[in-house]
Amino acid sequence: MADEPRLTLSGVVLDAPDPRELAGFYERLLGWERVTDDPTWVQLASPDGGPKLSFQLEPVYTRPTWPARADQQQMMSHLDIKVDDLESAGALATAAGAVLADFQPQEHVRVYLDPVGHPFCLFLF
Repeated sequence: MADEPRLTLSGVVLDAPDPRELAGFYERLLGWERVTDDPTWVQLASPDGGPKLSFQLEPVYTRPTWPARADQQQMMSHLDIKVDDLESAGALATAAGAVLADFQPQEHVRVYLDPVGHPFCLFLF
């Protein structure tokens, strides 16, 4: 409709106790470029374009629990990352600083935790 505003998703934001440190992990993992670098806000951009990935300072950050437990901080979102080889992508993720989660819900998906506990999934395409 002509009267409705145009809405475009421009990015995803992850809270972090140290945005620069967490952004460094995702730079190593994804190979994206840091386009904004501030102590409270860091933004990465894909060389292919599309939405950016940002990291925002959260001074009272609490690490999420995976899988979720009613008595613990739960994840609010997670990233899905397509890969063509789970083993080599997993090796890259752990070399960058991720940890393979103990709980794995599906055969062709691997859940990892970034350095501050945000779950992300590597999955075959």
